[in-house]
Amino acid sequence: MPVHAITPNYSGEVKDRIENFNGNQVVYVGWDKHLMFCAPFAFPLPPDMPFRVLFESVMPDPFCVHPEWEKIDWSNVSWLLDGKPFTPQLDIALQDQGIGHKSVVRFQTPELLGFQNSGV
Repeated sequence: MPVHAITPNYSGEVKDRIENFNGNQVVYVGWDKHLMFCAPFAFPLPPDMPFRVLFESVMPDPFCVHPEWEKIDWSNVSWLLDGKPFTPQLDIALQDQGIGHKSVVRFQTPELLGFQNSGV
């Protein structure tokens, strides 16, 4: 989503350009309907990282504090990449699956609707 300045002729340095992340790219990951997390987490990740590393090593650390994390049936999870349905390939690099700088990966757990069903 572009941001427009309310001041005419405003110019400023963009601080979140990919060049500023030392070879990494920012990837946002969110768990839909789980309001314990107010926004997707932002991770600086290497573009050539396989999705499996994101899934098995990166995601559990912040998300495991949610009481439903251990209850996820991963075979029923649906995924979105930048708002479109997505089927991650575990052993393929992020960049090779279209996950780029500032992409948003979201996952949905239809059987889990947040703590005490707060995501209904």
